[in-house]
Amino acid sequence: MTDDEILLGLALTVVLATGSQILASKLRVPALIILLPVGFAAGAITDVIHPDRLMGPTFSALVSMSVAVILYDAGLGLDLRKLTGHTRGIVGRLLVYGVLLTFLVIATVSPAMFDMPLRVASMLGVILVVSGPTVVAPLLDFVRPTDKVRRILIWEGTLTDPIGGILGALTFHAIATTHQIDIGRGYQLGQFAISLAVGLVGGAVGTALLWFTLRTLRLGETLGTLSQLATVIAVSAGCDIVRDDTGLIAAIVTGLAVSNIRGFDMPARRPFLETLVQLIIGLLFVSISSTVTPASLVPVLLPSLALIAILVLVVRPLVAYLSTTHSGLTRGERAFIGWMDPRGIVAAATASAFSASLVDRGISGAARILPVTFLVIVGTVLLYSLTAAPVARRLGVVREAGTRILLVGGEPWVVDLGRALRSAGLDVLMWAGLDEQRERIKETGIDLATGDLLATAINPGARLEGVTAVFLATDDDDFNALASVVMQDNVEGPVYRVGPPHDSHGVVAPYTGGDILFGRSLVRHVLAERYERGARFVVQPASDPLPAEHDTLFVVRADHRLAPVTERQETVPQKGDTVVLLGSVPTEAGR
Repeated sequence: MTDDEILLGLALTVVLATGSQILASKLRVPALIILLPVGFAAGAITDVIHPDRLMGPTFSALVSMSVAVILYDAGLGLDLRKLTGHTRGIVGRLLVYGVLLTFLVIATVSPAMFDMPLRVASMLGVILVVSGPTVVAPLLDFVRPTDKVRRILIWEGTLTDPIGGILGALTFHAIATTHQIDIGRGYQLGQFAISLAVGLVGGAVGTALLWFTLRTLRLGETLGTLSQLATVIAVSAGCDIVRDDTGLIAAIVTGLAVSNIRGFDMPARRPFLETLVQLIIGLLFVSISSTVTPASLVPVLLPSLALIAILVLVVRPLVAYLSTTHSGLTRGERAFIGWMDPRGIVAAATASAFSASLVDRGISGAARILPVTFLVIVGTVLLYSLTAAPVARRLGVVREAGTRILLVGGEPWVVDLGRALRSAGLDVLMWAGLDEQRERIKETGIDLATGDLLATAINPGARLEGVTAVFLATDDDDFNALASVVMQDNVEGPVYRVGPPHDSHGVVAPYTGGDILFGRSLVRHVLAERYERGARFVVQPASDPLPAEHDTLFVVRADHRLAPVTERQETVPQKGDTVVLLGSVPTEAGR
């Protein structure tokens, strides 16, 4: 290829990867639905985007490096200390039964369905055991199932990525170093153990290097992120040099160690790493799908559809049934878990990496791994995307419509506001930092959020489950301003804050944007002073005459959606709505 063709191919790949993800976010669908068809079409229509022509034999190594970075980032989100209670048991059983049954079924039926040897079918089986949060999370955000179901499926999808990567690397060596799949032989077990040992040693080295750079040197956010990236790439490449495809194991182990060993001084947010991983995912999907030709899909199309039917209608329901028996879940929740198992980025990336290595070794049938994986990914994602919402509604596992409020603050007027919002029929959750404030909230019977709110808010892997709006009303204006900025990405809906005093000299509050609750006249200290002088919150139908000297704070729509009055908009009540007012004289309605 000429220099101009290479530049055009690289630019087009980046544009397609980015544009597809932007379109997917606007449509609220998994990016895979857009990325895979776009990459496939681009590969079929033009020659300049084909990675084998753009990068030649280095493409396989770049895929391996990219997958290592993705798996390291996935490992960072796996704080196993947070997997507790009944969720731990259910997720553990889903992983064990899911991996075993999926592998055994695919390895059993694939030799006859795709005309491939047993060892290649075993490789395909290991590749297709993974799901992944990059596919599951967007689907669940659209469906909005109950918190319990969402938590189980997110944990399962997140944990299958590293498990699938490790098993894939180990299985690759178990089948690539011999012409048989009999892992009971001493030679096979030896190869298996060597691969695992190399990956674990690499993970230990990576952990030690990151301990030195992040804990001892105490690097900041930018240099800390760069040191993580350099360490993962170096350790992964070193392991791959020693033994092929063991770098994935090292990357996963390093990520798991960093997220679970106490004392690591990890940057709270990793915007550069998050952006890089998002770009890598897009580039990988466009590049990998462009290598799948229509000619390679035709022979495996019908068998792949049959395999999808087996996985969706037989394997996943059986796994869910075995895993959720006597779990306390309702019949609808168990059934929905049995109807949610799409394949994602790790399946595509490992299929590309491992199948290319097996093809280079001249193993027959290995060329079918990638097109079959491509079709299974597309088929499962499309099927679940189209059916998940109606199935969830039919099973009764969709979270009730309306607003779940997180009200942050523990002053008397804030707690009374929470009581008023709850009396208006809203689901209210509160958080406060001081013990006396938390006791005040408990006395009202309002649900109290646990944990460190700001630590949760700035954790990219965390999510405030079910919260659709946040109102920040603590007596620290700088905290309100800072939290309003960092919490935006972890909440489904908007984040509001009460306004600081007009003459505030705070460090953050006077200079931070965002929508201010109740406008500039009802700032925090004014609300608190009026409450101390006897003003109270009043809840009444919008059709009733408004009392004199009362300010409208919120409008609760007939469908229980909450519309606050803010600095930027004045909410107009409609017939059937309820209003929350602040008045200088308590009324019977406010009681």
